[in-house]
Amino acid sequence: MTQGRSGAAGSSSTSSGYTAGGATPSKSNVVDKFPFASDGNATDVGDLTVARNQIGGGASSEDNGYTAGGRNPSNFFEDTIDKYAFASDGNATDVGNLIAQTLQSSGQSSTTHGYRTGGNNGSCNDIDKFAFASDGNATDVGDLAFAGIEGAGQSSSTHGYMSGGDHPSSGVNNVIQKFPFSSDAGSSDVGDPTQPRFGGAGQSSTVSGYISGGRAPYLNVIEKFPFSSDTNGADVGDLTVARTRTAGQQV
Repeated sequence: MTQGRSGAAGSSSTSSGYTAGGATPSKSNVVDKFPFASDGNATDVGDLTVARNQIGGGASSEDNGYTAGGRNPSNFFEDTIDKYAFASDGNATDVGNLIAQTLQSSGQSSTTHGYRTGGNNGSCNDIDKFAFASDGNATDVGDLAFAGIEGAGQSSSTHGYMSGGDHPSSGVNNVIQKFPFSSDAGSSDVGDPTQPRFGGAGQSSTVSGYISGGRAPYLNVIEKFPFSSDTNGADVGDLTVARTRTAGQQV
């Protein structure tokens, strides 16, 4: 990447991965892009409207990447939803607000909406939804079965998932929970990761969700779980280095 950072948000076009914001350790507004077609370094392609870290997961439509919430340079929580274009390099624009100022949340994407789940906003259990077709504020569409911060977000064609997470009172959870895209509803417990964790990155293929890294303690484990059935995760590999508060992208 153009700078070392933690607590950034990841999004994906069909050809490139994006990493937005994070701490270097100062708050960053940089949006980096790297190609999927060949291995290589990222380039700085724009700026967020507000520098921030501890963002959590981003969201991706067919045309744009989205970053929501985080902690700004004044250490206040953010509710800003930023959007940046995939077709051309450029700065993000402020297109709406979350229902609450939030950091350390998870991100999911359907074909029509971005979602923000959990996070540190006083309740940790909200599921927010915002439209891709038009700029506007998010709405509260349900509650998580297990509230938490720094869970990993994944998306199938029909459901959003949040895996793991940490809660101030109940501690680190060991839950994979999912919620439907077709209707506004809360999540249900559908399986367990191989071990309790928070601060991992989420990725999605067309058939499986992935959790990479995280802590409790620091982990290098890559695990996956199927979208076709509700079941536990399985350990399928290792990262090169154990790490936490990373950003996830996928082709």
